[in-house]
Amino acid sequence: MKVLIAEDDQHTRRGLAEILDAEGYRTIAAKDGREAVALVEREKPDFICLDIMMPGINGYDVCREIRKKNPTVPIIFISAKSEEIDKILGLELGADDFIVKPFGVKEVVARIRAVTRRCLARPAQAVSFVMGGLTVLPDELRARRGQAVIDLSLRDIKILTLLHANAGKVVTRDAFFNECWGLDHIPNSRTLDQHIAQLRKRIELDPKTPVIIQTVHGLGYRYDK
Repeated sequence: MKVLIAEDDQHTRRGLAEILDAEGYRTIAAKDGREAVALVEREKPDFICLDIMMPGINGYDVCREIRKKNPTVPIIFISAKSEEIDKILGLELGADDFIVKPFGVKEVVARIRAVTRRCLARPAQAVSFVMGGLTVLPDELRARRGQAVIDLSLRDIKILTLLHANAGKVVTRDAFFNECWGLDHIPNSRTLDQHIAQLRKRIELDPKTPVIIQTVHGLGYRYDK
């Protein structure tokens, strides 16, 4: 999924990009309102993180412009303006959520995942599938084992979907990076291994003896039905 970050402060812009990149999103950035409007028209992002106080065109007016042409693309306002009237105005203009600066990583991730679930559920629900007793629900960014619910990132879903689609076959490291990180990502085996290790802790009954994500030394990983 492609996310537009419209934010004039470069530190906040980079911070948001890092959070979203880690979750598995492709990010594009605008440093002012005019650039944001142009990128929405050209890039057609799946949803938008929008600052309010930006040079050129403020976030409220950017939201108005976007809503004239696209009434459904999700918009999250991220702003230092914290008065209730600011939030009300943002929501009345058609924003889906409002995050106040300074914000925590966990808060942003939770809000982004909530918006992503709505995005995935809109056109047609993604098909759920079962892996080793774990039911994966792509359109919810979740998995279930019995009564337990496990939150997953977009990248987690991509990894599990790729393994499930290639059940019984080795999925190479290059395939993971191409499908789950993107062709423009510089491959790093440590990045993949660390992500798999963290994912195993959440989805495997025994992470030390994994059933769902098995290591194939020197090649990659495999899921056996």
